[in-house]
Amino acid sequence: MIYALYRGLTALAAPVVPLVLRRRQAAGKEDPKRRGERLGQPALPRPPGRLAWIHAASVGEALSVQVLLRRLLDRDPALSVLLTTGTVTSAQLMADRLPERALHQYVPVDRMPYVRRFLDHWRPDVVLWVESEIWPNLLSEIGRRAIPAAMINARLSARSYDRWRRLPGAIRSLLSTFRVILPWNDETADRMRQLGIRQIGPVGNLKFSADPLPVDRKVLQSLQNAIGQRPVWLAVSTHKGEETLCAEAHRQVATSVDGLLTIIVPRHPARGPTITEALSATGFKAARRSAGALPMADTDAYIADTMGEMGTFLRLSPIVFVGGSLVPHGGHNPIEPAQLDSAILYGPHMGNFAEITGQLDDADAAVEVADAGALGDAVRQLLTEPDARQRLASAAAGVATRNAGVIEATMTALEPLLGPGKTDEAA
Repeated sequence: MIYALYRGLTALAAPVVPLVLRRRQAAGKEDPKRRGERLGQPALPRPPGRLAWIHAASVGEALSVQVLLRRLLDRDPALSVLLTTGTVTSAQLMADRLPERALHQYVPVDRMPYVRRFLDHWRPDVVLWVESEIWPNLLSEIGRRAIPAAMINARLSARSYDRWRRLPGAIRSLLSTFRVILPWNDETADRMRQLGIRQIGPVGNLKFSADPLPVDRKVLQSLQNAIGQRPVWLAVSTHKGEETLCAEAHRQVATSVDGLLTIIVPRHPARGPTITEALSATGFKAARRSAGALPMADTDAYIADTMGEMGTFLRLSPIVFVGGSLVPHGGHNPIEPAQLDSAILYGPHMGNFAEITGQLDDADAAVEVADAGALGDAVRQLLTEPDARQRLASAAAGVATRNAGVIEATMTALEPLLGPGKTDEAA
């Protein structure tokens, strides 16, 4: 009954969808040149042969499956991979990241005519859904067509669990599309079992197996030349309010550490001009990457407001603060700096990565800071005590290395769904 209501409402929404898409386009959240994809109208031909469809909601999910995507292509030279996402930022990033035989499209809006048009064109042989973005019409049609499907890095928060346990039949019906569900942590696995979901496979977070973020060596050298011997620390994936806290920490540290440079990589690059203006208004010397500037000798804060350069900036600094954590956003992925020999700091709001931060905390591989003052204290200590900094970085790298085998367990669990690969054909 619940799905019938949802399907009826989405059917009636036909006149509303173009209005919503136009509003999102005005806000920079839709690509006007590729709007047809959101209506299930393909912009590319289907490649010949077998096709695996991976759906990843946004940037973090799309990055986390790159190692899986490449393993699928290596496993079967005749396979192509379609990656769908729902955000402009992820589409821009994937344009430079996808290997040969992999292509990107926007996921269609969840109305049945768009869904059927999308599936009629692409005809995927297997569907791999990343994390837990649930679109009932898409899942229903995948199930009706009996396409083998799996959910990878499945997540079910305490809040979602409380909501779904009032409707256990509905969630079981929605997730029955997936033959295999691979939870990202034990808590999600337990919650799903309590809801009566039985197709639970091995637990593991695929983000641990992601390759280190790429680097542009020429850009890195240029930035290193500009920075010289200045002490530097990095704040990544920051959200509104955190840049001001980072500036407070900078002022605190700068009283005892000469020449300090703070690099800020905002989660949303479009905020770069606003951040630069706000910091400049407080007396900061701020420069902005997207404007073509390099950090000068008198630059206090360098705003790295570009796409696809996180790996380069992570290699510039031995100390990394993970944003989204001093404000109640849930934090961002600490594995990326852990892979690159960084001493990691984060705030108290890391709920989206509780399993990972739990492992880091248990290994004394990161430092939690409560506010700008504690952040400044930690940055000062790590800048002035290189042995302590290296111990923290080495412990974090150890946590990342110990968990890197998740991709192997994932591939083994998916094997029954994938069809023949080059090993099978050779046999």
